[in-house]
Amino acid sequence: MTTVVPGTPSAVELEAARLLLERLGVTPEDLLAVPQQRPPVPTFAEYIPEVVEAVSKGTRRVYGSYWNRIRANWGDRHLDEPTASEVKQLAEHVQATAKVRRNGRGGRGAAEHFIAALRCLYKHAENDQLITEAHNPARKVDKPRRLPSTRCAIPSNGLAEINHVVATTGNDPELDTLILRLHTETACRRGGALALRPKDLDPKQCLILLREKGGTARWQPVSPTLMRGLLRHAKERGAGADDQLLRYRDGRPITTRRYDHLWSRIGKHLQWVAAQQLSTHWLRHTTLTWVERNFGYGIARAFAGHNDQSGDPGTTTTYIRANLQEIAKALAALTGEPHPLA
Repeated sequence: MTTVVPGTPSAVELEAARLLLERLGVTPEDLLAVPQQRPPVPTFAEYIPEVVEAVSKGTRRVYGSYWNRIRANWGDRHLDEPTASEVKQLAEHVQATAKVRRNGRGGRGAAEHFIAALRCLYKHAENDQLITEAHNPARKVDKPRRLPSTRCAIPSNGLAEINHVVATTGNDPELDTLILRLHTETACRRGGALALRPKDLDPKQCLILLREKGGTARWQPVSPTLMRGLLRHAKERGAGADDQLLRYRDGRPITTRRYDHLWSRIGKHLQWVAAQQLSTHWLRHTTLTWVERNFGYGIARAFAGHNDQSGDPGTTTTYIRANLQEIAKALAALTGEPHPLA
């Protein structure tokens, strides 16, 4: 007869414990190991400045206002205090109180950026071993579903109307027509245009170096006419080799505000522009749609600066990657000007 010592677990209990540990991914050795001492969890007010210093300038620009909002609401709270429900509540508040913009969509973008900013903050906290993945509330809250974009290619007659308004109104038509042509020819983003420097121009081959989001950089063909305009603009407005190229008449570098004022002015002259809330990104859609229709998907993809890590699920893109000469050929057809590389 087997004697059971009081307080000793039975075979059934031991087997149940073993199965539970296996499901949890815990070994007996883990239970015997001395737990690591985690550093004390800081408050949001204490930790946000550290993250601000650790991220890129672009990340600070996008997430900075949301981190300020978090600090205003939760500044004295520790990172491990908010729950997923509280994150959801604050995201709803951010969406409801978002600033109404010309192209706003009910604050969905503000809520999406708020959650992204909070995830960035908590990701750094995970990397610093201040919290574990399981205690990250931002992971448990979904971003608002992104609505389909209303942007599309601008018809050729509409583009002609826009160019006419830009060239005949405003306090600096020369600057604005240069901006419009730069975006129409290259399909670049605003960030790429604002980051352009005189040293990024290659007049001999009619190429410009575009540095855009995600730290990407690529050489993009431009027409001889646009190249001459960029060189003249840089010289006349005093842009040094390492300075921002696009500038006001007094030599100050332009900012995104110039784009906002530009499209606001166009909208005052063209009612359909204001009604459809056109912006610079519509020019990107216009150019890339034309390239795709006339030269195919592979060349349009390269023209856009999309690389193999841009979220395209197809492996075929590895084999249909366009080269610089093919992009130049498409540009030459678009502008009607010969290109040195075409």
